[in-house]
Amino acid sequence: MDISYSDADLAFRDEVRTFLAEKLPRDIADKVRTGKTLTKEDYERWHAVLNERGWLAMNWPKEYGGADWTPVQRHIFEEEAARASAPRIVAFGLHMLGPVVMKFGSEEQKREILPRILDGTDWWCQGYSEPGAGSDLASLKTRAERDGDHYVVNGQKTWTTLGQHADKIFCLVRTKFDGKPQEGISFLLMDLDTPGIEMRPIRLIEGGVEVNEVFFTDVRVPVSNLVGEENMGWTIAKFLLTHERTNIAGVGFSVQAFEQLKGFAKEQRRGGKRLIDNPLFAARLSEIEIDLEAMKITNLRMLSDAQKNGSPGPESSMLKIKGTVIRQALNDLSRRALGPAAAPFPSEDLEGNEALVPPEQAHQAARYFNNRKISIFGGSNEIQRNILTKAVLGL
Repeated sequence: MDISYSDADLAFRDEVRTFLAEKLPRDIADKVRTGKTLTKEDYERWHAVLNERGWLAMNWPKEYGGADWTPVQRHIFEEEAARASAPRIVAFGLHMLGPVVMKFGSEEQKREILPRILDGTDWWCQGYSEPGAGSDLASLKTRAERDGDHYVVNGQKTWTTLGQHADKIFCLVRTKFDGKPQEGISFLLMDLDTPGIEMRPIRLIEGGVEVNEVFFTDVRVPVSNLVGEENMGWTIAKFLLTHERTNIAGVGFSVQAFEQLKGFAKEQRRGGKRLIDNPLFAARLSEIEIDLEAMKITNLRMLSDAQKNGSPGPESSMLKIKGTVIRQALNDLSRRALGPAAAPFPSEDLEGNEALVPPEQAHQAARYFNNRKISIFGGSNEIQRNILTKAVLGL
């Protein structure tokens, strides 16, 4: 099973491939291919290249500077970008806050915020989870109490991805302290250089630092930074999370990882035979391939629904579940394919040992550990199954 493209789609794919071959910086692609950590400047350079072409905000309408691509075009670009080892587009401003501002923001907020996301002036991060409010997000305790023309914010956020690069944060805060928890939440924008905000890094199991915890102590935020109406933040949060969950699936990156693993298995030998000829390994690889092809179609359906309805539906939870399960299965099988060579060792120890571990495979152990998180963040897969049970099956 595969997706059938029209002649126009095939021409667009050729255009994307030419663009990536000519414009994707080689040093950045090499970092992505070998699993090295990207710097803020790497992300900004790639975003600037895409923005110059008008391709950065692929899901935005043209009136706001977006590409306004069809679902098939978005699918093609994401797949080809992953194959070329392009960095993933940082989602917080473009795929999460941008759609929120377009739907719920004031005209002034649209004029101020959206162009600064596109040109890279502002780097946004997300303030949702708290130490006691992860999957049960409605139990969040960060408070924003009205004081004249400002809110005074106190509390803590955690798992703030790439917060070390950001200069702004969008947060869910509690502005009403009685009644149903969901009815007292608001969506607030903050400058990270505001007095009273402290960002602290969290070191992850594979040794990297990409997430942070953020503390708010008597932080004064203008009321004009409220998006939508006070206490309607839960509605906005659910809208945003459908976009986040669709993005987490990472279809293009799974396709790229699968092709890389398949190529490695054709070269790797165990007991004198190619690894891909091992019946057990081949069966697991085929199972992933079948699931991945089915997910491509599901991804196109979700993108099409989002284009028609303005946001993905609850089915995005299905894509998030299956997408993360496939990515973790790929990580596990890639690690197993390397055998003893999968031990995570420093890059300098690889010099002269490329025959043992090709550079593009050397990061598999770290990636395996890092991606244990993807079935948890954005709403754990258990929570997503509950959403599907209620919203889709009506149970």
